[in-house]
Amino acid sequence: MAALSPNSLVETSAVELRRLIGARQLSPVELLDACIERIERVNPFVNAVTATCFERARVEARAAEQAVMRGDTLGLLHGLPMGVKDLEPTAGLLTTFGSPAFRGHVPEHDIELVARLRRAGAIVAGKTNVPEMGAGANSRNPVWGATGNPFNPNLNAGGSSGGSAAALACDMLPVCTGSDTGGSLRIPAAKCGVVGFRPSPGVVPSVRKLLGWTPISVVGPMGRTVEDACLQLAASAGMHAGDPLSYPLDPSVFLRPAAADLGRLRVAWTTDFGVCDVDPDIRATFAAKIAAMKHLFARCDEVRFDLGDVHRCFDVLRAEAFVAGAREAYEKDPDSLGVNPRANYEIGMKMSLLDSAWAQAEQTRILQRFQSTFADYDLVLSPTTPVSPFPWTEPHARVVGGQPQANYYRWLALTYVVTLTTHPAISLPCGTDQRGMPFGLQVVGPFRGDVQVLSASLALEKAFADDPVLRRPRPDLAALRRPDPALDSIVTAPPLLQGRAGAAEGSSVV
Repeated sequence: MAALSPNSLVETSAVELRRLIGARQLSPVELLDACIERIERVNPFVNAVTATCFERARVEARAAEQAVMRGDTLGLLHGLPMGVKDLEPTAGLLTTFGSPAFRGHVPEHDIELVARLRRAGAIVAGKTNVPEMGAGANSRNPVWGATGNPFNPNLNAGGSSGGSAAALACDMLPVCTGSDTGGSLRIPAAKCGVVGFRPSPGVVPSVRKLLGWTPISVVGPMGRTVEDACLQLAASAGMHAGDPLSYPLDPSVFLRPAAADLGRLRVAWTTDFGVCDVDPDIRATFAAKIAAMKHLFARCDEVRFDLGDVHRCFDVLRAEAFVAGAREAYEKDPDSLGVNPRANYEIGMKMSLLDSAWAQAEQTRILQRFQSTFADYDLVLSPTTPVSPFPWTEPHARVVGGQPQANYYRWLALTYVVTLTTHPAISLPCGTDQRGMPFGLQVVGPFRGDVQVLSASLALEKAFADDPVLRRPRPDLAALRRPDPALDSIVTAPPLLQGRAGAAEGSSVV
């Protein structure tokens, strides 16, 4: 059906691809084949896609094409190939969590997020890479190896949704899932030049978290554009008893929110929330971005924050989640967890009920303190990350702004501060930093103001598009080169995992 070339197809937005499929101007089979061709050609350079199920996907694409030709009612994602973050269980397809303990783990059922997206018509083509057990913001693990940044494969792609972000940036797939605790949606989106939206807790049900009442872990959409993220959000939002924080809502409100009138918005900005270490280059880059965009708003003012002990609060709440999820594995064999998950668990083992009660109360105080800003402003802007992408051979940023970091996740403070407030936040592509790497602008909205954040982000994205300082950067895929295997032994991890969905394949490892 399609008159577009394979390259043009995969570079087309998810929203437009879905329109073309519904109009019988594009076959889901053609689209899937174009995505597979792009994955096979580009993935060896960045290692974003891990286990694949191309043959099963082809069967589903043919069925999707037949449904179009019959005139069936089509779901929001009908016929769109999808990558699923390798923390989300997928029926018949390897779900390793990046851990050697799960090398052969093939779930029998889709988790609710995946099930919803498939019911909306998405076709799972493969899994996307993560840090081991999702711990950290560098997507490397001993099973699949490291995901390289599409702008320089020797640098990291962020995490823990790094595989999804890199796959989107390379136009391998039009739809990819993500999740976020301390910034796992926003950080890789920033480092790869795509969109990552952290919705308010409960908007999209997260049924795999053992601590169902915690608001710090959410699942959410990623996309190459805000509209693409909205499309996935509309297909996945809504109540489910597996997540006690979910609530009744109308998912259609996220589908096509009207773009905000930027000229009426009162915008606050901060480089560091008063408590985050930030490299001088990122401070300078952010100042230049604010100078380039402040004319768009009714007001654009620097504000000061005094939020309390955000670092200790996040330490305790994060450790609680790891203690709940890793206790059985740790007690059986501590070495099975890997360095970062084990570190979180052992931090938690040293804490008491007093620590837990304090952290729960402090998070409530942080939320209350944060509200005062929104009495005078509609949005808060900040950098998404405090450093430019660094080599993936470095597990994490050890020094930021000249300050040694207390642990492997302290450098994520710009995003985990916002996590603690429970406010919705998005990372928007916003040009490049002083090293020519993607720069992410974090846009934070009012309490439960998900639609407001998306509306403002649509308008910002449009305003940025014509500005060379602010528009989304695109990687030069023709210039990609394989990273140097001598950099780190992790890149030689053998591709042992084979999917079990039809004639599924295991993708090669960088």
